Amino acid sequence: MLKWALIFFVISLIAGVFGFTGISAATAGIARILFFIAVVIFLIFVVLALMAGQAIL
Repeated sequence: MLKWALIFFVISLIAGVFGFTGISAATAGIARILFFIAVVIFLIFVVLALMAGQAIL
């Protein structure tokens, strides 16, 4: 997920350098959404890991 966010971010930067502002804004939005989805999934896994660790003890 973070890999795709980074890819879209790089595409956004390259499009911005060449003046394609519409494409740049769209890919930046996609990168932002993918980044926040990855952060939410990471937090869910952290909570699940903590709960599983407490269940073992």
